[in-house]
Amino acid sequence: MKCVDDFRLTLGDKEVVPIMIGGMGVDISTSDLALEAARLGGVGHISDAMIKTVADRRYKTKYVREKLKRYKFNVANSDKSVVQFDMGEIAEATRLHVEGTMSRKTGDGLVFINCMEKLTMNAPKETLRVRLRSALDAGIDGVTLAAGLHLGSFALIEDHPRFRDVKLGIIVSSLRALQLFLKKSARTNRLPDYVVVEGPLAGGHLGFGMDWSEYDLATIVTEIQQWMKENDVNIPLIPAGGIFTGTDAVNFLETGCAAVQVATRFTVSNECGLPDDVKQHYFKASEEEIEVNQISPTGYPMRMLKSSPAIGSGIRPNCEAYGYLLDSKGSCQYIDAYNKAVAAQPEARRVSVMEKTCLCTHMRNFDCWTCGHYTYRLKDTSHKGEDGNYALLSAEHIFRDYQFSKEGRILLPDAA
Repeated sequence: MKCVDDFRLTLGDKEVVPIMIGGMGVDISTSDLALEAARLGGVGHISDAMIKTVADRRYKTKYVREKLKRYKFNVANSDKSVVQFDMGEIAEATRLHVEGTMSRKTGDGLVFINCMEKLTMNAPKETLRVRLRSALDAGIDGVTLAAGLHLGSFALIEDHPRFRDVKLGIIVSSLRALQLFLKKSARTNRLPDYVVVEGPLAGGHLGFGMDWSEYDLATIVTEIQQWMKENDVNIPLIPAGGIFTGTDAVNFLETGCAAVQVATRFTVSNECGLPDDVKQHYFKASEEEIEVNQISPTGYPMRMLKSSPAIGSGIRPNCEAYGYLLDSKGSCQYIDAYNKAVAAQPEARRVSVMEKTCLCTHMRNFDCWTCGHYTYRLKDTSHKGEDGNYALLSAEHIFRDYQFSKEGRILLPDAA
């Protein structure tokens, strides 16, 4: 019986352990977590979601405070079209995060950045261009295009000097999405270096409708593999979503997949950016406590714990400080939902908004507990202490368990 370590992921002239840790946003996939993956010979991700907030937290900048100061006059206005991001600050914040990460990199692995198209930031094309190019300027090993079709993303960086040598990949949830991306990107004469195929059991935003349970990762992967074979397309495929053990990973690798992307088990690692008390909520969650809902202003369904403080919160929109989900007209679905709730409860000191959530504020505060479908199995990966809490794990322990485990086994940490 094989283990993950019997396989290797080849990206150009680089060969790595076929384990990729997903890019969980707003500093849940921290630099420390990504760097551990690289040190151990795999692939780690950081994320540029709410990059100014991350920079303020990690590099002692004051981007959020300064943006709020500039636009404080508009706080009570539902029209947020005036609230614009400073492109120079986006570039600088991205550079700080990428350079700060890459300067500490060791090992034979790679560090990529996850870049979400749905972070529209009141100027979708312009802000995406700056984010992508700044990451390349700062020396990132690769970029994973996420949360969107990214039909024009390659064109935004095709004249960049690193466009041909940096590793570029995209996350899709269907063959149709991949076909659209390849068709639109064909004129750049560059294929993606890898394709992450994210199934319906993944954490956070899903590339499916509320009928997500009717889909299956293995079926989607097989469909894409057959199409690639029939059309002589050779791109490494990396399945993601619900791959909980090394044996789950091997099952995909033996079908010809190049690697696997995993994230859920790393949410309870020491290196993960979630606060330790939130990690305990993940450990203790039951299967019934995990839901897929439609409260995200992006329009995508999102999987999270039902106990997330973000659900039902009626916090005032904080776009002047954040505003990462404002569309090109300065609108956000949460603003509309909030105003509707206020109008329905004019005498209430604080309203409850069930329809949508202020994703910026709650992700910033780690109050939106997005999670993978198998989060309820995390309790089986550690020991429960006398205080009722579970022992946190090292990223190395989890990575090695994926790399070397067999027969569906999960290696528990040494008891304290």
